[in-house]
Amino acid sequence: MPRYAEAVPQLRRVSALLLALSCGLAAASPATDLFDIVTRSVEKGYYGWSTVDRVALAQKYAPILAERCAEQLESCDYDTGRAVITDMLKELGDAHTNVRDAEGAERLAEVSQNKSVPRTGARVSRVAGGLLVVSVMPASPAERAGVRRFDLLTRINGEQAGTDQPIGPNEFVRLERANTPITVTLHRAGSPDRDLILSSQNLQARDEPTLSWVGEGGRTALIQYPTFLSSDSAELFLARVGEAKQANAEALIVDLRYNGGGSLNECVAASSVFGPTVYRARFERGGFTYGGLLGDEVMSPIARMARPDWAVWKQPVALLIGPNTASCAEVFTHYAQLSGATAIGEVTRGVGNSGVNFQPLPDGGVLGLTILKAFDAADRPLPDRITPDILAPTDIALLTTTGQDTTLDAALNVLKAQVTKKQFPQTEPSAPPKQGLDGR
Repeated sequence: MPRYAEAVPQLRRVSALLLALSCGLAAASPATDLFDIVTRSVEKGYYGWSTVDRVALAQKYAPILAERCAEQLESCDYDTGRAVITDMLKELGDAHTNVRDAEGAERLAEVSQNKSVPRTGARVSRVAGGLLVVSVMPASPAERAGVRRFDLLTRINGEQAGTDQPIGPNEFVRLERANTPITVTLHRAGSPDRDLILSSQNLQARDEPTLSWVGEGGRTALIQYPTFLSSDSAELFLARVGEAKQANAEALIVDLRYNGGGSLNECVAASSVFGPTVYRARFERGGFTYGGLLGDEVMSPIARMARPDWAVWKQPVALLIGPNTASCAEVFTHYAQLSGATAIGEVTRGVGNSGVNFQPLPDGGVLGLTILKAFDAADRPLPDRITPDILAPTDIALLTTTGQDTTLDAALNVLKAQVTKKQFPQTEPSAPPKQGLDGR
């Protein structure tokens, strides 16, 4: 039986827990500190399209947190709090509002600030059967090892990769940052599987837009646009478009299938390559207008007054989109469509009609909080997601077994017809000559 001096603290902890449970709160702990900060921020600072009662939502999840912290009490950790918060924010129904742990916050800072970090140069996405290589940085260790875009990495250091497997993109990045050799099993359509050893070296964290050539005769420019996070992403895109123009490209494809968004300034400026862009951000107390013209950010009145035919690129253009196209990439696509671009692929993620800022959290992570609603120059809400003009899903199985990119093929077919029409426009048939009463 414990002595009285030892029993009192235990009794106090039990009493505190009972009081916390009766009030719907867990005992003070790292988990509850995190929960309190997030719920207050969401209650006071959220300004998005969700109509969920945020106060009631916090009241619903407070006892859930208390129950999960019942054994740990004041030592209940950040991970436990973050798990409950994640479930709560899913119920809010706004994918733009979420929490990221310290590692996620670090990755965000690496790209947005373009830090130098250990990388192989390959960027991957989890798919059935492995990690799909969605980009390869030029002159990187991955490129030197022979890795190409849309290769499939089926095993990483002997462990299976892919959907519902231990190794995903986050684990791959951790291995890169460890700066030790990574053994990968590479699968490429039409070739036998082989093992490669990938090394890391200090490279810029962001991936830049890259230009390549596709289609008949290699006359269609393909720009892979990976992110709008960096502060020069619009400038880099404009440079690639300029290179395509100088090489007399007949048409342009912009691949946004794995672009998750970034800075509003950058995507608005980048979309104005195709025509003047006006984006109206409405906050809880006021608003602001972003403008873009000729691939640059400008004062909004200039963009509003500009002629709609002012554009850097006037040839046919197609945009490749999919479920990993999100946020600023959806905004870019919307304005490009308004200027005549054709969106091809699949429905996008669905957060294109709002904007966020990032608030530091005590666990080293960040809260992405929706703080604005998006409208066009006529004060109409932007669409939350982009429905493609032409539905052409990327068939991953076909891509990794035969090398056929079904979405790209659909875009090339559309652009071929548009280029032909532009080169050989149909003319209205001339009216038949009038005949006299005698038929002459």
